[in-house]
Amino acid sequence: MTVTPIDLFASFLHLHQDGQAHAEQPVFDPERDGWQLMAFRVETDADVHADHWEVHPDAEEVVSCLAGGIRLCFRPEHPGEEAEEIKLTAGTAVIVPRGRWHRITLDVPSQIMSVTMPRGSRLEKRTEA
Repeated sequence: MTVTPIDLFASFLHLHQDGQAHAEQPVFDPERDGWQLMAFRVETDADVHADHWEVHPDAEEVVSCLAGGIRLCFRPEHPGEEAEEIKLTAGTAVIVPRGRWHRITLDVPSQIMSVTMPRGSRLEKRTEA
């Protein structure tokens, strides 16, 4: 096997339960088993689907700000509660609990990395103003 560099911004890394890892085209497949590592260069909120909530019911998600600044927003879990927001600066990360609806907004153009199991992941359009 030839070992070559992988452009993390042009590939997703798939980490399989049997210990194998490989790079593929950056397509998020909510039916895929195993863990997936994704890295993104983002310029605007539209690049991170900030107008949608996202959930990963089968695993936690690690979201890391590699460069720039982002905010991770958590949808209230109960009616009447306020949304939570965590600011991430370059070199910081947060673990999103399994099953917790969340979204990302940008403070500045950024580089983001996330790791999760995509199986069962869903997006839901935001309805609040």
